[in-house]
Amino acid sequence: MSDTKQADEAKADAKADRKAAKLAKQIGAFAKAHQGAEAQVAHIGRLGARIVLVGEDGGWGDLVAPTHAIAELAVQKAGVTVHEDFDGEFAAKVRTGPYEWSRMAGIQVGGPSNSNT
Repeated sequence: MSDTKQADEAKADAKADRKAAKLAKQIGAFAKAHQGAEAQVAHIGRLGARIVLVGEDGGWGDLVAPTHAIAELAVQKAGVTVHEDFDGEFAAKVRTGPYEWSRMAGIQVGGPSNSNT
């Protein structure tokens, strides 16, 4: 039984490492496209963890990892600066355009609604 459990753990570890490597590659591509990047990792419940990326040019995006540990490993492998919180100078780097403003606050400011009615 012990050998089976160890084999299963080794498989799970290998799978987690592959997922972290894939996420790190995506983070690296984002950083390259935006002249560098910084990140913040946040728990999102059972879904895992959200990796928020902010480029040096103000562009932003996010990725979802199945666990917080995988997200942390991915940002470490990618070599980006990681912030504890999404506030202050880090949040101020985000540049949004008309699309984001209309989608995030569309109902409140008269932009397009999120429904088809």
